[in-house]
Amino acid sequence: MVAPLKFMKERYVLPYVNAQHTVVEIGPGGGRWTQYLLGFKSIIVVDFYAEMLDQLKININKPHIRYVKNNGTDFPGIEKDSIDYLFSFGTFVHLDVHLIEAYLKNMREIIRPAANVVIQYSDKTKIMAQQEQSFSDNTPENMRRLVTEAGYTILEEDVTTLWHSSIIRFTK
Repeated sequence: MVAPLKFMKERYVLPYVNAQHTVVEIGPGGGRWTQYLLGFKSIIVVDFYAEMLDQLKININKPHIRYVKNNGTDFPGIEKDSIDYLFSFGTFVHLDVHLIEAYLKNMREIIRPAANVVIQYSDKTKIMAQQEQSFSDNTPENMRRLVTEAGYTILEEDVTTLWHSSIIRFTK
């Protein structure tokens, strides 16, 4: 694992793993980050693509993981105020602003008041993001605005560690 990703794991993932808590991971892909969430009591992985969830079931199939296909921004079947930690890496970098807004609105329902939300997003102030055509048009300033307008409190930001994106941690 390259140094920036190791830092992300040690700073934004492992400190929040709790055997009494429930986590939602948005866009788990093949499980690169899911593997570090296995210490949670319950893991809910959410993805728009059923094929990705099927692949994840092959890669990491544990009884405490629930696989949820969504419509792109919702959380079907996840109870209100039931999530202690919500994490997404490698997904929001590709989402347009209107989808990020919808996700922020919908996640309010499922996260507990003291939940931590950690999202990696595209940072077009960085040259590598500008060169990545699949990255959405987003910046730290814009992401701060989206998060605060959705009624959240920003707890922490990291705009320097990653070459093409940034991280934001917030709560209700």
